[in-house]
Amino acid sequence: MIDKTELWIVIVGLGIGSFFLRFVFIGLVGDRVMPPWLLRNLRYTAVAVLPALVAPQVLWPAVNGGSPEPARMAAAAVTLTVGLLTRNVLAAIGAGAVTLYGMLWLLG
Repeated sequence: MIDKTELWIVIVGLGIGSFFLRFVFIGLVGDRVMPPWLLRNLRYTAVAVLPALVAPQVLWPAVNGGSPEPARMAAAAVTLTVGLLTRNVLAAIGAGAVTLYGMLWLLG
């Protein structure tokens, strides 16, 4: 069990770090014009975050000891396909969720 003092030190430290990262971009750089190459690259940040969060759970799911399984692979493929075809995030997420739970029900 973690000591309460240590826990609060970690929480406060993470809060200060989070504030500092935001302040650097909003407080110090917020009123300046950013170069076009930086603005172009910042547009891809949001697109890269979701796959980076989801990919480990698709490729190495903790629920079955870290080995890939067909249900999650199929759901990822359907989500990607629907997203590319429709350009609709909610449709892609919905199709992936239906595929995942449908495959888990069929295979389970």
